[in-house]
Amino acid sequence: MGQFVNLTSQDGFVVPAWVAQPDGAPRGAVVVLQEIFGVNSHIRAVADRFAARGYLAVAPATFARVQPDVDLGYSEADMGVGFGFKTAVEALPGAGAMPDIQAAIDYAAQHGGGKVGIVGFCWGGLLAWRSACSLKGLSAAACYYGGGMTTADEVARQPQVPVLAHFGQHDHWISVDSVQAFARAHPDVQVHVYDADHGFNCDQRGSYDEASALVARDRTLAFFAKHVG
Repeated sequence: MGQFVNLTSQDGFVVPAWVAQPDGAPRGAVVVLQEIFGVNSHIRAVADRFAARGYLAVAPATFARVQPDVDLGYSEADMGVGFGFKTAVEALPGAGAMPDIQAAIDYAAQHGGGKVGIVGFCWGGLLAWRSACSLKGLSAAACYYGGGMTTADEVARQPQVPVLAHFGQHDHWISVDSVQAFARAHPDVQVHVYDADHGFNCDQRGSYDEASALVARDRTLAFFAKHVG
């Protein structure tokens, strides 16, 4: 259903993105932000599923500035490699991967026939939160277990669009206390906590929780139906 296309960021950097087209005219668009494992088969499948729901889906390769063509699995070794790439992107001067996400939003707005939402998982959840607070052209953002999203620096950001946030109660990377503090600081954000671990949405991970994933999926689809189209 999808294919890779090249997008051009404002600074001229060319970033690949997986683009999944719906059958017929798009009802809107969704930008899909990867975990620390690249635009791998799971992220491509997420984009394809949004396309099956009628959205144009765009998944930019947010590692591209430090390493092209990242497509990792979910082993401990893969996690170490991916964390290294994420650390390298976060250490880039300027805005890191944010211009590439803006390029994906702009492409989605141009080709999606309507409004643009953004959804991210793990590191992508953090980037989706930052996007909701600082980038242009979005109508809504959904964040899945955004690593670092509940730290003081991130909580201090102010979203410019409606935000939905999913967290796992048993996530050893993101404490429930920090999630509760985030929710208190942002009462307008829809925060949901599931009886699940980090990565509960990904059916390729040992932490996959089908029941939680389905509830979160339905909430996300309803949220985008309301705010995106």
